Amino acid sequence: METLKQEAIKVISALPEDVDMEEIMYKLYVIDKVRKGEKAIEEGKKISIEELKKEVASW
Repeated sequence: METLKQEAIKVISALPEDVDMEEIMYKLYVIDKVRKGEKAIEEGKKISIEELKKEVASW
C-alpha cells in the first residue's frame, strides 16, 4: 500500500501543468475523505441504506 505522501504526489503529478491551487487542494481533500471512509468501513462504522434513507428524509 502506498503512503499518503506517495498517493498525493501521484495525484498532483497527474494534474495539468496549469492547475490552480484550489483544484490541487480539492483533489487532496477527496483522497483524505476516501481514506477516512475506507477506515471507517474497516472499523465497522457504517449504516444501512435504510438508515441512510431515514436520515436523509429528516433533512
